[in-house]
Amino acid sequence: MTDTVKLLSLAVATPDNIILQTDAAETAGRLFSDRFQDFKYLARVFESTGIRKRHVARPLCWFEEPHGWQDRMAAYTEVASELFRRTATAALQRAGLEARHVDCVVTVSSTGLTTPSLDARLAGLMGFRSDIERVPVFGLGCAAGVSGLAVATKMARSRPGAVVLFISIELCSLAFRLDELTRPNIIATALFGDGAAACVLRAGEGGIAEIESTGEHLFPDSLSIMGWKIDDTGFGIILEQSLPVFAETHLKSAVAGILERSRLLLSDIDRFICHPGGAKVLAALESALGLEEGSLDIEREVIRDYGNMSSPTVMFVLERAITAGLPERSALLAMGPGFSASCITLKRVA
Repeated sequence: MTDTVKLLSLAVATPDNIILQTDAAETAGRLFSDRFQDFKYLARVFESTGIRKRHVARPLCWFEEPHGWQDRMAAYTEVASELFRRTATAALQRAGLEARHVDCVVTVSSTGLTTPSLDARLAGLMGFRSDIERVPVFGLGCAAGVSGLAVATKMARSRPGAVVLFISIELCSLAFRLDELTRPNIIATALFGDGAAACVLRAGEGGIAEIESTGEHLFPDSLSIMGWKIDDTGFGIILEQSLPVFAETHLKSAVAGILERSRLLLSDIDRFICHPGGAKVLAALESALGLEEGSLDIEREVIRDYGNMSSPTVMFVLERAITAGLPERSALLAMGPGFSASCITLKRVA
């Protein structure tokens, strides 16, 4: 069939500023050790995450000063716009297309707000047509790399031949808080980075992989596991310590249910391509999915080199998996606020 949705191309990008994990640990120590009683105990997280470096929207010295909403959102608009341009341009070039060919753009982000939305701000610079459909999506968090791609897939499937551009941009570092003397905020300083990804989709022939199925699972009574609290200073992270245990306990049945709705079994998946939320989460994923310990090797490489960038991180994993060679059938998997799990299956195009 020629009306199946194909992934034509993928591109990723990061901000130019790099923070080594050793420098992040030293800076966090100066900023928090005298004010937070348990910092010495929590400081071990800078080593246990397996992260070597991260890319961030602003130089390290920026984070040593207090910032409010205006500073944070000005930085978001500037850097997110540039990452949008870079990833979209690269993805279109790799697909052999130009911006004027794009019929719809789906943009996901949960770490900043701008109105008009990024797609509207960049429309003239990119060269989008005036009749382009725009779908900006906020609030899906880490899961948005998969659930947002599912939205883009549905848009492409509804109009065979239409070119759909999917963009995922997160600037997690801009949520760093000097005033938040909490365990989640300290962990966030050791874990999160910034990045973006873009994909081009079209229902028709060719491409890298066929997007075979999509699905989500929303866990009941789980709102407190992950999310933002919002106040006058900005976003403040909500992150429960029980997340890895929750994933290990509940994820397998959720993913099995998603696959079953598409008449697939867990055993039909040759390779899970997972959002690497952290070292403990990756271990929990391997246990929950019945994978051999250490089998999520590309995920560990990505978090080592970039940290957890929220939604685009799984796209960085997918890019490396494509380079390594996709198996016959793989599954993209991510978890996010809600609490939710999102899954997409891909079939390799011969």
